[in-house]
Formats: sequence, C-alpha cells, structure tokens
Amino acid sequence: KPSIKCEIRLADAGSERHENTAPFRRYTVKIERLSIPEVCLIYPERYNDNRGFFSEVWNANALSNLGIDITFFQDNHSYSSKAGTLRGLHFQRPPFAQDKLVRCTKGRILDVAVDIRKGSPHFGKWVSAEISAENWTQILVPKGFAHGFITLTDDCEVQYKVSAPYSPNHDANIAWNDPTLSVDWNFSLNEVKLSEKDARAPLLKNTKTGFIYGTQSE
Repeated sequence: KPSIKCEIRLADAGSERHENTAPFRRYTVKIERLSIPEVCLIYPERYNDNRGFFSEVWNANALSNLGIDITFFQDNHSYSSKAGTLRGLHFQRPPFAQDKLVRCTKGRILDVAVDIRKGSPHFGKWVSAEISAENWTQILVPKGFAHGFITLTDDCEVQYKVSAPYSPNHDANIAWNDPTLSVDWNFSLNEVKLSEKDARAPLLKNTKTGFIYGTQSE
C-alpha cells in the first residue's frame, strides 16, 4: 500500500498534519481555505531535478482524508490566446451541479468564485486568487458557486476537473460585471474579451440558481 503524507493548512485554524510513513511513496499537499471557507486553494508538491519536475496534482484518497471527498467526472482544457479573456461567471443547476478543481498550466489567471446559495451568510460575496503555472496552485470551487476567470497573460492554458457532465438544460451564467457583486477582476474593464453568451448574461437577482444553503441541492 503506497504511503501518503499530507499536510493541511487552514487560514483560520493553524496547521495540522496527517501522515503515513511507510517508505514506498510520499504525497504532500497543502490546503488553504479562503474567507468563504468552502472555497480552498490546494498546493501540490512539485519535485524538481535536472530533467524538469514531477507533481502529483490529484490524489483522491489523501484528499478524502482531509475532508475533500469528490468524484470527478471529466477533465476540461481551455486555451486563451490574449490577456483579458474572461470566461464566466458559470455554473450548472442541480441535479447537474459541478464541483470544479482548476489549475493554470501556462500563463496566469485570476480565478473568481461567487456564492450563489440562497440563505448563505456569504450569498453574493466572492473570493479570488491568482492561479498560475509558476505558483502551481489549484482552486477548488464547490457546487453552489458561480465560477469564472480572466487571463492575465497571453497564451493561457487552464485545465479543470468537474464532478458532473455538461448539461445544456442546466447550464447557466451570471453577468461578470453585475454591480451588486462588484467583482474586482484586476484588469482594465475596457479591454475584457467575452463570448457572446457571457456578454449577455443576466444579473444574479434575475437568476434562479437552484441552490439553497444547508440543503442537499448544494
């Protein structure tokens, strides 16, 4: 049985360590919860040598031991040629709601998650983090959140796991510039590049999200 060495780092609760020290293999990961604690950053270890590097970017057993117990359905890969490309804010309604695990493998992005769970103490609030190939950080955006990102450099590649298949009948989006959200995209708004679908997305107040805080719809 492979050994697992995990480290969890909580922004508001200090550090804890869970480890199994059998000699065969080591897996190290750090987790940092953001101000909306359901959203977290995951820092996989990257091992460098004269050839390049190796990194185990997802280990279901280890992360399940740390409270992240998700079965992912598929992996997606997007490429954006220009800085300022904004994709979002997207989500799928239940029963096809998606958890997303996002990483940037080329370039830099600002990744944003908006709480859209009715009754949540954070409803309509958002968190963001810079994700890049350099910092090797991932962001976990759970069900009940609208997700989006903007590219901060040219030639960006983003890869992300989702826990449910794409369903056009449940696919929805919210305006990236909804004034009640006031998301800071850290980019000149006059230079944002959008799809036609995202350019005409409705405001949150006009959107039926299908999520209620504290229920299984999350």
